[in-house]
Amino acid sequence: MSRILSGKVVIATHNAGKLVEMRELLEPFGVEAVSAGELGLPEPDETGTMFAENAAIKAQAAAEASGLPAFADDSGLCVDALDGAPGIFSARWAGASKDFSGAMARILAELDRRGATDRRAHFVSALVLAWPDGHTELFEGRVFGDLVEPRGTAGFGYDPMFRPEGFDRTFGEISSAEKHGVDWQSGNALSHRARAFVALAAACLRRPG
Repeated sequence: MSRILSGKVVIATHNAGKLVEMRELLEPFGVEAVSAGELGLPEPDETGTMFAENAAIKAQAAAEASGLPAFADDSGLCVDALDGAPGIFSARWAGASKDFSGAMARILAELDRRGATDRRAHFVSALVLAWPDGHTELFEGRVFGDLVEPRGTAGFGYDPMFRPEGFDRTFGEISSAEKHGVDWQSGNALSHRARAFVALAAACLRRPG
């Protein structure tokens, strides 16, 4: 059975872009968010073979270290013609310097090397909410689209090269509010992370008042 989250939660990330998105998503629910980076918590080794496993590793480590509920996102870009790569290794393709311009160039170069004309891809987000006593809950979201030459400076990571279905703009050209804003009456959301959050909110969050 799902638990209701209230008060304070740790966002188990050292990624400033993810932190901004998660704080904005949590704001309507009156939940205070602090990041693992702000608390000085170390980043655990992500040894899982699936997004959900790596999200659980990060959330459980933050919950145990802080004594607070924590949730973590593990997400990545999966390219059909690259057999799902970079997938769970999306961040690693950017290297220690987090050079996503280089990572995007690497993807396009690999597609060219394979002679691949299929540019279909999707983003995956796995959100795991963990409590210090070991209780965890998993929520997932996906958004499908295709890859283009990088455009735009909004967002982060692979956003500039990903064009979601039904749009002529990339995530790099779409505002933060449009990308992960949620229509709470319909439950509709655009980004993979927002779609996972909608599922989490339905199970574990309540609006104040």
